[in-house]
Amino acid sequence: MNGPEDTDKAETGGAERAGGGPGEEEKKARRILHVDMDAFFASIEQRDFPDKYAGEPIAVGGNPPKGVVKAASYEARPYGVHSAQPAVEADRQCPDLIFVPPRMEVYQKESRRIREILREYTDLIEPLSLDEAYLDVTNSKKGPPSGTLIARRIREEIYSETGLTASAGVGPSKFVAKVASDQDKPDGLTVVRPEAQMEFIAGLPIGDFHGIGPVTEEKMQEMGIESGADLQETSEKRLRRRFGKRGGHFKRLAMGEDDRPVKPDRERKSVGAERTFSEDISGPEEMLSRLEPIAGRVSGRLESAGRKGRTVTLKLKSHDHEVSTRQTTLRRAVRSSETLMRLAERLLGRPHPPEEPVRLLGLSVSSLTGGEEGEQLELDFDRG
Repeated sequence: MNGPEDTDKAETGGAERAGGGPGEEEKKARRILHVDMDAFFASIEQRDFPDKYAGEPIAVGGNPPKGVVKAASYEARPYGVHSAQPAVEADRQCPDLIFVPPRMEVYQKESRRIREILREYTDLIEPLSLDEAYLDVTNSKKGPPSGTLIARRIREEIYSETGLTASAGVGPSKFVAKVASDQDKPDGLTVVRPEAQMEFIAGLPIGDFHGIGPVTEEKMQEMGIESGADLQETSEKRLRRRFGKRGGHFKRLAMGEDDRPVKPDRERKSVGAERTFSEDISGPEEMLSRLEPIAGRVSGRLESAGRKGRTVTLKLKSHDHEVSTRQTTLRRAVRSSETLMRLAERLLGRPHPPEEPVRLLGLSVSSLTGGEEGEQLELDFDRG
């Protein structure tokens, strides 16, 4: 695995401005970084146990048939193995896949080491999980007044300190920085300067936009919208007519209008995941099958955040967009995917199974705690 100094492969928008001082527009432009560790859990296992796992397709998570993949090495990804995937499916797709039990305490320790490196440059850090964060380095604590050079130094320090690689995106907004960090993974850096962001956004596939999943992407394509350029040329009125308020959000992103601040005091009130299906889902058994990877994703996000929760909510949306929720609050906080699935099964049948087919299923956990409590499933649904 190469060090970061060899991997600045995809910078967009020309060289840094030299001499004469920055212009007025550059003074105003924010410098936002999105730093994303590469296959974090799997990379730690390959680093710590090179004789067993280096260069091998590995999946961190539970074994088949009940387990869920929490992270996959880059050697496993060409086979279609990915996080939140049922282990039995991953095993089928990659027969040589090695399942590795997670060591969350190790991952959390490494995350804290990385966070200390980030804090050397700015206090404006918004963690998204153990392995990624936004940084606002517009007025950095140290280093040159350049988001590009700060991103390079951060990646070099992370590699020197931990032996792990990180990819980074630099841009004038959170949206652009996050999308940029995905452009050259693993071990890459993509920079989008303010004057180049419209061109960068224009070249994005429509599925790369925040909030556009497979179903919305299909609807966009039906409207002739395949890329950011198409979205830029589509009127907001037309987008709102098809997607409601979300249509305005998509238009603003396409036009580079994202002034969301980096929030260092970001406090999660809930952790959840949902999926919209291209076809209706009918019957409790099929719904439970589709909920399994969703529960795995929620469990993984809770584990990454070091949290548990006492309130579990099941969300259902019918084909005619009617939304309903079923909820229970427990005496003890929970986190594991197995526990979430048992609760989802109970919620699905309480007070009776859904009579109408559904187009969306979601699961969320709230009333979060620090996660130090022992987990115990309360089946009496003491408070609904």
